[in-house]
Amino acid sequence: MQTTNYGYQSAYVAADASPEERASFIRKTYLHLAGAILAFIVLEWVLFQVGLPKVMLNLLGQSRFSWLIVLGGFMAASWAAQKMADSDASPTIQYFGLGLYVVAQAVIFMPLLLISSASAPDVIPMAAIITLLLFGGITFTAFSTRADFSFLGGILKMGGFVALGIIVASIMFGFTLGLLFSSIMVLFAGGCILYTTSNLIHKYNTNQHVAASLSLFASIALMFWYLLRILNRR
Repeated sequence: MQTTNYGYQSAYVAADASPEERASFIRKTYLHLAGAILAFIVLEWVLFQVGLPKVMLNLLGQSRFSWLIVLGGFMAASWAAQKMADSDASPTIQYFGLGLYVVAQAVIFMPLLLISSASAPDVIPMAAIITLLLFGGITFTAFSTRADFSFLGGILKMGGFVALGIIVASIMFGFTLGLLFSSIMVLFAGGCILYTTSNLIHKYNTNQHVAASLSLFASIALMFWYLLRILNRR
């Protein structure tokens, strides 16, 4: 789960800004989110064209502990990317953080997308459509109710640590995470989307569109990952 730093020096949080500023902030956030998703798709296409997913899958197949190295690298890159996107430094640093996170997601997704494409031709588009529908429904709920779901922050943080512990244990001890775990993680990702969207309305400052888009992208990627795992089990 991604955490958000609200330490920006800005005159207004989105809830207190003028309607024009608030609308501009929300529009920028979702435009950046769309750009991150498009960049992810293009990057995956390039990586598949040069054959890197097969190379990575072969390397991971040599030892189950290889996944620990990949997971550790992904977590380090995610932490650095979030810090840069959250910082009140130059916009260039913030955009570099968002770009770094997109690259990290593209790399870690390669083996799963390769397996999914070999499993059935409809698995990837089906997972993408379900992800977008769920994202749209959760977003509509947050904006239509305008309720403050910031109380979910502590629950999601604790749940994220528990999930990470289970994933690491499964790699170390070689047991399989089944359908139930993947289903719970889809619900967890939905909670992250709801939490971030609520903060978009109530907590973020109006100059934090890069950080907000990164957090939303992270939650969407998490949901997409576990929906792929569920559909692959067919």
